[in-house]
Amino acid sequence: MGQIINILHGLKPAMLMVVVQVVFAGVNVLYKLAANDGMSLRIMVAYRFIFATAVMVPLALIVERKRPKLTWTVLVQAFFCGLFGGSLSQNLYIESLALTSATFVSAMANLIPAITFIIAITIGLEKLAFGTMAGRAKVLGTLIGIGGAMLLTFYKGVPINMGSTHLDLLPHGSHGAASSHPGSAHQLLGALLALGSCISYALWLNIQAKMSEKYPCYYSSTALICTMGAIQAIIFALCMEKDKSQWKLGWNIRLLTVAYAGILASGLMFSLMSWCVRMRGPLYASVFNPLMLILVAFAGSLFLEEKLYIGSVIGAVLIVMGLYVVLWGKGKEMKKMNRLVPSITSSPENGPVEIIVTSSEASTSININDSNRILATKDSPKE
Repeated sequence: MGQIINILHGLKPAMLMVVVQVVFAGVNVLYKLAANDGMSLRIMVAYRFIFATAVMVPLALIVERKRPKLTWTVLVQAFFCGLFGGSLSQNLYIESLALTSATFVSAMANLIPAITFIIAITIGLEKLAFGTMAGRAKVLGTLIGIGGAMLLTFYKGVPINMGSTHLDLLPHGSHGAASSHPGSAHQLLGALLALGSCISYALWLNIQAKMSEKYPCYYSSTALICTMGAIQAIIFALCMEKDKSQWKLGWNIRLLTVAYAGILASGLMFSLMSWCVRMRGPLYASVFNPLMLILVAFAGSLFLEEKLYIGSVIGAVLIVMGLYVVLWGKGKEMKKMNRLVPSITSSPENGPVEIIVTSSEASTSININDSNRILATKDSPKE
């Protein structure tokens, strides 16, 4: 029983990151529905972080009453986390989505693990160690995962008939709205914006790792990040969006989208990701991003009447293979680190020790505690 509990405890970061990707997949579906309803995407990002701030700030004040002192360094790190992980990455993602297509942007998003790996190596959070089996596994697994994500996105092949659930969530006549082909100039600009979004997200993962070292309060750090992201996103939306009616929310898909994305995705899921980044590092958190493509592909096939192709299945298999290869390499690396750094555990039985050193000429007693005693004898040298 104890071994099962230890195994489940070791799998906790992986299970939490799977939950994070499930929630993020739901955000993508709701984004599509809200955009189809005509909602401004910039305002959607602003409301997302407003809802996240409204939930996380009270939660942090209640749960984490004792927290480290808030320094200027932590505030600056929170500002850049809110920028790179929130307002900037989300707005770049949405602008790229408007100029190209959701398929293209989703494919580009799978560059995040590779970019995170490169940045983490550059700033010293990860070691390449290509000469070791663990280092080669991390590099190979990252490449396999990216290749599988690209295959899932760009290669179709034979369609797979999964039946219909009769739960088509998009209004009739809107399925072809997103099938326009952008011009080459827009495609190039959209690609650059998508690449910028990936770099921004990767920077956030690495800065989050640094911030977690100085401020290991997951709810409080998430509240800070959401607050910074909300301020930045609101200022950007007010400057770019002139239609004031876009800010109105009703009991419709718009309110559901921003509430879901804000409370769950940017609020609670950011807290889980912060914990996973601190426990396993930024690379570990980023390699789960391709899983969202699998979830979106199946959700689109079942609920949005989108076709699933054999290329999607092959790509999904490659993504899972790459994921397990990276996790195997990371796990091997963590085991090696644990062997090099012995764990120090406290026990009520391990109390202070009384050490008595005796010799034939003198006796020295160092009285630390009466619960334990070590007697060391030393014979005097013979003349």
